[in-house]
Amino acid sequence: METTYQAGAPERAEIDALAGPVLLEFGANWCGHCRATQAPLAEAYAGHGGVRHIKVEDGPGRALGRTFRVKLWPTLIFLRDGVELARLVRPLESEPIAAAFGRIDTPA
Repeated sequence: METTYQAGAPERAEIDALAGPVLLEFGANWCGHCRATQAPLAEAYAGHGGVRHIKVEDGPGRALGRTFRVKLWPTLIFLRDGVELARLVRPLESEPIAAAFGRIDTPA
């Protein structure tokens, strides 16, 4: 599981072309809501080590978040083979995150 939002974001075409399960997380390292989500996310991520986790720093002038219509942080987008299957905004409990992981991955 990634721990830091990265300023350099992949292009949308790269995300759409990714094979397998992917968690795309939009937020900012200084965001309190984003920090509050990290413990339940870590709990839900356990057993899903095969899911690629991409943490993207979002904000003004950051195009990738706009292509996914991200408005609040953190936004978690669960993809399989480039197709969005679930989305959570500001989750604070592990259960809905685990359910979303279940839509894209089977536990190891």
